Amino acid sequence: MENLLQVGVITTTHGVRGEVKVFPTTDDAARFKKLKQVILDTGKEHLALEIAGVKFFKNMVILKFKGYDNINDVEMFRKKSLYVTRENAVKLKKNEYFIADLISLKVISDEGEDLGELTDVLQTGANDVYVISKEGADDILLPAIKDCVKQVDIEGGTMQVHLLDGLRDLNSRREEA
Repeated sequence: MENLLQVGVITTTHGVRGEVKVFPTTDDAARFKKLKQVILDTGKEHLALEIAGVKFFKNMVILKFKGYDNINDVEMFRKKSLYVTRENAVKLKKNEYFIADLISLKVISDEGEDLGELTDVLQTGANDVYVISKEGADDILLPAIKDCVKQVDIEGGTMQVHLLDGLRDLNSRREEA
């Protein structure tokens, strides 16, 4: 289970007073208003940064960090990821999970068949879709709905699912097209 969860990626600097533009990788960019601290992954170390100001522009978040007051101080942060600790992450409702916790789960059908591992989560308008991959087999695209996802055991590293009739055939036909 991941202890750090990504909330954004710094794309570039903003102005000359040490602000940065952040592309949010969280569902709700407004959550930056409540954040006091983020962790910057420099590639060599994790650097805790205190947020001094938050603004929004189009689909971007503009952040100002305490102690970084000019463009030269933040230039090296470009293309670096921002994280929060699990304690500072959004609170999940029952049967909600962080994508980082779902990736690599072993997926087993309710009939006991090993379907592979969850390798990606596609976010669509209606519901998420889980991509289940197994070497030598076509990927299975499984809608993340109650009818399909029966049990998730993050600690045990498994997910039990029910494949609706025709779901495996639908995925095979998509590969042929």
